[in-house]
Amino acid sequence: MADRSRIGTAQRLVVKVGSSSLTTDQGTIDVDRIDALVDVLARRRLDGTQIVLVSSGAIAAGLGPLGLKDRPKDLALQQAAASVGQGLLVARYTSSFARYGLRVGQVLLTAFDMMRRSHHRNAQRTLTKLLELGIVPIVNENDTVATDEIRFGDNDRLAALVAHLVHADGMVLLSDVDALYDGDPRRPGARRITEVRGPEDLKGVELGTSGRVGTGGMITKVQAARIATGAGVPVVLTAAAYAAQALAGAEVGTFFHPSGRRPGTRLLWLAHATTGRGRLYLDDGAVAAVVLRRKSLLPAGVVKVEGDFAAGDPVDLCDLSGTRVARGLVNYDAAEIPELLGRSTRELARALGPEYQRELIHRDDIVILDPHDE
Repeated sequence: MADRSRIGTAQRLVVKVGSSSLTTDQGTIDVDRIDALVDVLARRRLDGTQIVLVSSGAIAAGLGPLGLKDRPKDLALQQAAASVGQGLLVARYTSSFARYGLRVGQVLLTAFDMMRRSHHRNAQRTLTKLLELGIVPIVNENDTVATDEIRFGDNDRLAALVAHLVHADGMVLLSDVDALYDGDPRRPGARRITEVRGPEDLKGVELGTSGRVGTGGMITKVQAARIATGAGVPVVLTAAAYAAQALAGAEVGTFFHPSGRRPGTRLLWLAHATTGRGRLYLDDGAVAAVVLRRKSLLPAGVVKVEGDFAAGDPVDLCDLSGTRVARGLVNYDAAEIPELLGRSTRELARALGPEYQRELIHRDDIVILDPHDE
């Protein structure tokens, strides 16, 4: 039976900690908080569990040194803050884990790194080798180069994807809130939700947005938990102050039961680590073929194309109302597709050459999207 004991006995854990749990109100690194977290993680590591730490805080740590009071909205300024803060953050982790004779390795990722099979395989090999060597990987989004078009958006989602990538036995999301509640926990009468087995348990739950220094909030944590549990990874969500209890499998926070089997890694990344560079609008027959019968997408079923993309890019597949139903890696540039619409591959091969007798998107490169992802 899937329960909290799986976290307590896990041999490989992904732990994610948010910016607000690591920094002061002034945006500087809180040494005591980091040391307290490392105390918990190091003891578990020395007991034999492999730990991957997904740590926010680079931008937040750079605010103070740059004289900024709040997280900047300007992308270039965010990147500058991350450049300053990331070095400070990793240096602090290095020093803190060294108290236990443990070494850390920095791994910076962007969503673009995961859009191509070779790239995410490289990330997987790197993380696996670090764990085999006894190193504690410190993973963060590479905010110094990530742009709005190629970013995970929050480290909660990144943590869920990393948990799948390294075949983790469990994931712990640490925040400044002790659990998931059905409303604002600061309001009287808000009820703590101790377990989530599926979407039914989240009906009527009000999810808050992000705080001052972070980009996430409870919405992204629930989304991350859904990604992880859908890949067979149990999740505990709680406050950083309860990290020791959470890692021990104690009754703290909110436990998300795993709800699915591990899908193919590439398709999980395609669904959750990429953004569609364009849209293809499908007629009803093509929607049924792709979604229900899991067929390849052929030009005959597409009625409209939007966006500027190249062959190999991820694109969203939409029904005639504009609702996204799937995402896939397209075989043609956007400029080529209008001439192909509504025509059979056999007709295209006769008119344009045999290289056009291939599908717009092969079924192996299509992932069906959950409507909750909208």
